[in-house]
Amino acid sequence: MPDDARVRQRTRAALGVLLALVCAAVFLTVLPDDREDGGACPARTVASWAADPGLTAEFARYGDDAARSDDWTGGDGTHSVRLPDGRVLWLFSDTYLGRVYGPPNPVGESYAWRDTSAPLVRNSAVVMSASGHLERTLAAPLFPDPGADRWRWPVAARVERRSPGSAERVVRVLLWTRTAGEAPWIYGVPTATEVATLSLPDLRLDGIGTVLDQRSVPDVSRRVLFGTSALDAGEWTYVFGGDDRQAVKHPVSRAYVARVPHGTLAEPGAWEYWDGKRWAARARPAPVLGDGRRTGVGSAFSVVREGGTYVLFTMAAGAGGLTSVTSYWACAPTGPWHGPARSFSPPLPGGGGVAAYNPQAHPTLSGGGRLVLSYDVNWLTASGAAAQARLSRNVSLYRPRFVTLRLGRGR
Repeated sequence: MPDDARVRQRTRAALGVLLALVCAAVFLTVLPDDREDGGACPARTVASWAADPGLTAEFARYGDDAARSDDWTGGDGTHSVRLPDGRVLWLFSDTYLGRVYGPPNPVGESYAWRDTSAPLVRNSAVVMSASGHLERTLAAPLFPDPGADRWRWPVAARVERRSPGSAERVVRVLLWTRTAGEAPWIYGVPTATEVATLSLPDLRLDGIGTVLDQRSVPDVSRRVLFGTSALDAGEWTYVFGGDDRQAVKHPVSRAYVARVPHGTLAEPGAWEYWDGKRWAARARPAPVLGDGRRTGVGSAFSVVREGGTYVLFTMAAGAGGLTSVTSYWACAPTGPWHGPARSFSPPLPGGGGVAAYNPQAHPTLSGGGRLVLSYDVNWLTASGAAAQARLSRNVSLYRPRFVTLRLGRGR
């Protein structure tokens, strides 16, 4: 081989080694950020699951109790937060109040029922004792409508200090504000993310403030509402959200993430949004999960952290999304998210025509390697007077149901 050829070959080899070293250095530099504290981040997925009849039965017991005529008899959008004194505050979106009768119901079926004139409010909150006994419904709606044809749905909640350095604690509740709209926006046009403050221990509403107003985003399907899930990691509270692409016939919606320093959920200026490259205030959020076809999230989803791994639960894409829950995992809230993993189908009432939705994890009710997950149940045709009449004819449908999961090694 000529000398100049040998020189070129050695040069290429040296450049290859140098490039490999640079890539390794970059990888080692980025890895701790991807994994936050640099800890282990194994792939996680659902290893096993089982129905949780105890929690499901407790909500059925409370909903069927006819001792009061102004309390919760059914609702969806199930979220929970543990209070400092051990109680659990359960938050619901659209809620039926009134009384439950039967069975049998007026058409002779063996189901408990409510009158079709029973009050329907846009949100409610139910208090559970530290021992797990549902005790009372707060005056509903807890969060008043912001205006004509507008309403608030509560989502994730956290307990925070009222202000930095304060000894007083309060509950911060994230709210989705929606405005009535025509098809395909039968569940309302996404409008804004708000944060409400509830005093402790009396759970009195102290105020509501806007965090992110989306009315200036012209494409309604790209408006992002935050709060479907929130969790603490390091010095931050991470708040996840989604868009409404499913409303315009996309198989899935896309997930987004924001963060705030601990204790500042109610301060709009403290919020930072992931824009695809960095965290920034006043940035246009960029999706962290969702290709619009195979990967993505349902209208609501939940995220938990186990060790150094984040696990996201959502309804499966496509037809499976009517009955099956799937999961993704990542080493950081911003991803990359891996999945979807193999899905599972929680129990649904018999008779067909029923869908599951809104899987929500409840870490404060979990422990010993077990994770409690709720899901809501409704008719596939869940809008309009006819659907509401069917829900009233069988009150067990519009109540949360629960499963217990164990996470294991994924891939």
